[in-house]
Amino acid sequence: MGQLSHRVDIPFPLFDADNHLYEPPEALTKYLPEEYKDVVQYVEINGRTKIAIRGQISNYIPNPTFSVVAKPGAWEEYFKFGNPDGKSKRELFGEPMRSIPAFFEPAPRLELMDELGIDRSLMFPTLASLIEERLRDDPVAIHVIIHSLNQWLDEVWGFNYQNRIFTTPVITLPIVEKAIEELEWCVKRGARAILVRPAPVPGFRGPRSFALPEFDPFWQKCVEYDVFVGMHSSDSGYSRYTSEWDGAAQEMLPFQTNAMSILNEWRPIQDAVASWVIHGALFRFPKLKVGIVEAGSKWMFPLLDSMAEVWKKAPEAFLGNPIEEIKNRIYVSPFYEEGIDDLINLIGVEQVLYGSDWPHPEGLAEPTHYVTALEHLSVEDQAKIMGGNLGRLVTV
Repeated sequence: MGQLSHRVDIPFPLFDADNHLYEPPEALTKYLPEEYKDVVQYVEINGRTKIAIRGQISNYIPNPTFSVVAKPGAWEEYFKFGNPDGKSKRELFGEPMRSIPAFFEPAPRLELMDELGIDRSLMFPTLASLIEERLRDDPVAIHVIIHSLNQWLDEVWGFNYQNRIFTTPVITLPIVEKAIEELEWCVKRGARAILVRPAPVPGFRGPRSFALPEFDPFWQKCVEYDVFVGMHSSDSGYSRYTSEWDGAAQEMLPFQTNAMSILNEWRPIQDAVASWVIHGALFRFPKLKVGIVEAGSKWMFPLLDSMAEVWKKAPEAFLGNPIEEIKNRIYVSPFYEEGIDDLINLIGVEQVLYGSDWPHPEGLAEPTHYVTALEHLSVEDQAKIMGGNLGRLVTV
């Protein structure tokens, strides 16, 4: 566990916008139709289990069975203090741990949430983030695999477990009609929040923005069903571009240090948020609820600076003021180590969401420790950030 964290007693309910489950192999394979059985396979390579998508081994997740994982908060000091000794990423992860039932099932997770002081949480899958990028040239297969995963999530976790764990089904958008079908299937089973990848949508004619008018029927349904759209950091495919500078492998890899990738780490989030206003969907759906999770907030400031310049030069490209629309409509979950005063001054306390990223190594070992970054705020504002704001967005 990270050395910085400690359990903190909090006098208000805590609603964590960024918790994760780990998917066992059957999560992606149990409900696969027979004709797609070979698309997702778990194979043994030199004594280690790897995942293969359409026969291509992926190292994006080093242990896709999640039998052994990095400890929660393993990187907490790294994110707080940096890496002055230049350790490798593997060294920074430290000693791993054997996974526990709470990583895979909701009942033991709920018990652990009580120990950790978490009242409610959004529960994002982990392995799911590799699917869309690796099948980007096969939109039909993407929909099939994603639905298979959502069937498993519904069976094992449910999308609303005792009004405390809100597991987010993945909604992929290549075929709009199928995206709507998937959304309705999930909402019918209790989904109150969904996960949409912050990336161009793969399609039969190539990728395009999710905020173009062709996707309006889907976003209209999100408004009708009052679901929260979580855009969680993912493999958005940008390693295809950053790797070209280095002549390196094009897959996003966990242990490899790539300064170009670090430099551009939040570019997918910037582009996704920019697209919401450039392509107009945020303006066309004023009641749509969109949040950016596990991406921090540092990207927001240069984005708004650049957007102001575009607004100045080409106001005719927008349906309204893009800067104000982003500030007033996009909810942001800042990292603990960033300090959030500048973000609050920019977008207001009501737009800020707490997220611990538990049990990932990049997050906090003790989720309640986050409140120590807010001690200078009023208790009322602390309560909004630590759960009140998300409680308004994820309703039952």
